[in-house]
Amino acid sequence: MGKKSDEVTLRVAEAYYRDVGRGIARIDPEIMEKLGLQSGDVVEIIGKSTVPAIVWPGYPDDRGKGIIRIDGSLRNNAGVSIDDKVRVRKVEAKPAEKVVIAPTEPIRLMGGEAYLLRLLEGRPVTRGQKIRVELFGHTLTFVVTSTKPAGVVIVSRSTTIELKDRPVEEVTRAVPNVTYEDIGGLKRELRLVREMIELPLKHPELFQRLGIDPPKGVLLYGPPGTGKTLIAKAVANEVNAHFISISGPEIMSKYYGESEQRLREIFEEAKENAPSIIFIDEIDSIAPKREEVTGEVERRVVAQLLALMDGLEARGDVIVIAATNRPDALDPALRRPGRFDREIEIGVPDREGRKEILEIHTRGMPLAEDVNLDELADHTIGFVGADLEALCKEAAMHALRKRMEKGEIDIEAEEIPEEVLENLKVTREDFLEALRNIEPSAMREVLVEVPKIRWEDIGGLEHAKQELKEAVEWPLKYPEVFETVDIKPPKGILLFGPPGTGKTLLAKAVANESNANFISVKGPELLSKWVGESEKHVREMFRKARQVAPCVLFFDEIDSLAPRRGGGADSHVTERVVSQLLTELDGMEELKDVVVIAATNRPDIVDPALLRPGRIERHIYIPPPDKKARKEIFKIHLRGKPLADDVSIDELAEKTEGYSGADIEAVCREAGMLAIREALKPGLTREEAKELAKKIKITKKHFEKALEKVKPSLTKDDVKRYEQIIENFHKMYV
Repeated sequence: MGKKSDEVTLRVAEAYYRDVGRGIARIDPEIMEKLGLQSGDVVEIIGKSTVPAIVWPGYPDDRGKGIIRIDGSLRNNAGVSIDDKVRVRKVEAKPAEKVVIAPTEPIRLMGGEAYLLRLLEGRPVTRGQKIRVELFGHTLTFVVTSTKPAGVVIVSRSTTIELKDRPVEEVTRAVPNVTYEDIGGLKRELRLVREMIELPLKHPELFQRLGIDPPKGVLLYGPPGTGKTLIAKAVANEVNAHFISISGPEIMSKYYGESEQRLREIFEEAKENAPSIIFIDEIDSIAPKREEVTGEVERRVVAQLLALMDGLEARGDVIVIAATNRPDALDPALRRPGRFDREIEIGVPDREGRKEILEIHTRGMPLAEDVNLDELADHTIGFVGADLEALCKEAAMHALRKRMEKGEIDIEAEEIPEEVLENLKVTREDFLEALRNIEPSAMREVLVEVPKIRWEDIGGLEHAKQELKEAVEWPLKYPEVFETVDIKPPKGILLFGPPGTGKTLLAKAVANESNANFISVKGPELLSKWVGESEKHVREMFRKARQVAPCVLFFDEIDSLAPRRGGGADSHVTERVVSQLLTELDGMEELKDVVVIAATNRPDIVDPALLRPGRIERHIYIPPPDKKARKEIFKIHLRGKPLADDVSIDELAEKTEGYSGADIEAVCREAGMLAIREALKPGLTREEAKELAKKIKITKKHFEKALEKVKPSLTKDDVKRYEQIIENFHKMYV
């Protein structure tokens, strides 16, 4: 394997997230033995350049593979990329007396020497080595300009760090400073992009040998903030290619022929600096469907782009990566092999992906011991990479704000004392506070609320709760059990019963308890007089739900959206909506981790095709509350209220025959308002009102008056009518 006993040749692989930025090289224990290495020894990694690293044993999965795992910073310093070969040998590192470091750009870093010493302590460095530092989301690069003694040295607490004011000239290249380890939760997508882009740029001879043209373009699509641009930047950096970034709108010009000229110049520059990657962001803005645009400029730009992509020489040294969150708005001529050869969806990250992204963005952050990234990953369903980055920044800013309010940080001071910097930590509380301010961007257009209702907030309805737990909560929380037994959970659930009995409340509670996103759709708001608009809204709702899965999609008043077909003369809008709903529920695209819950108080007029098995198949009757349930509901709504001793919940439950859950809530609210009205006098000051508030009590008399005012919404006739509807409904579906 190696050329001599003290040196081996290994293949480069990416580092694990927890090793990034620590100067660690992980090597197979067998090879460590061969080189006489122990954990903590220093090795030289020799590629186009040489860089020292601390050696640690590789993971069990890597045994016998002949690989070395190093991060983007070490790869950059060694001048190699993933899958390249490097030589590795043991080296003796001397203790560093002094290390002189210079930035690559003008910066003002308070306590910079102390910070860099903490960062580099225990790490080997050598002259000319670049060091990447992440500060509050901003990446800075420093260069080691000299060391005393010369050669490979280990930084210790006694080392003197000198930080130069004047920046050194870094070799400038039009390549972003992003590595594969800066991307979390997109392993599969990254692998697909790499095989499409790295191979043609690094080894075009492979394609010549096979007698095929290398790929010319890759289209990345998915919701905003999922990492499309980041992937393009990382690939360009890792393959050391010339990188040209185009933002769609900046190409467009009102002058005839200028937009096309700009495109031609960009492709010309890419050919001259090959290997090159041209990255077109928001490509839908410069290449929309030609039949749908009115302007002549867009049509000419699309035609020019098609011609340029066809005209790219088949050497594979220029590749086009395009990104969009609206792939269907692109001109179809671009979306064919030979132009964009592969379309890769960059979706919303799952739980593991979110944890990886959080690990990346908290990498350089001093976290308190109570911060649990697993807990944060659980609480950030629907968050994309950009949201998680914003969350980490917001948590850090909250930690700073807290210190400033306490007067620990003086913003006017010339320098922040080192002990203040040492004690600066980001806590769990900072993250929870940040979570209140950051909402998932994929949900902004449709998110009504994140439900805060729990099962204990709903009185009675034990049977309905149990049914919902089995149908929604269990499949989302314990998918392995359902996979093992090979049972598919129901796609849809119908909650039906009189108004005010808690149907919407149950849907919110099940979404919260299942830790799922909640999209609420009011039936009538989807309907539009324009042909095709209503169906489009339905499609959009299901698309959003799939993107942010696990998700509960709740259709309130489903009878208004999907009544029986063939019964009305409303330009057939609802008939088309029903057809669209049926297609979404059991169409070709699987509803994975999306549960549809529909609510109605008129199940008899909902289209029967929607309620058959395989669609909205589980039907749960939500009855008016009986005495026991009414007692539970009163307990919930009177929780925390200052009740007088003469108030009996049992008595209230007895007196409220025919009252729904919503009616009982109204009674409690009215009783509370009566108590306030009685206690408050005109002209009270704020302080007097505060004192008075402590003495207010809600008495039996207040409840009696409230019951006179709030009448039951369900009469005996109503209940009989509902029972008849239910009976007919059961005959049809049960």
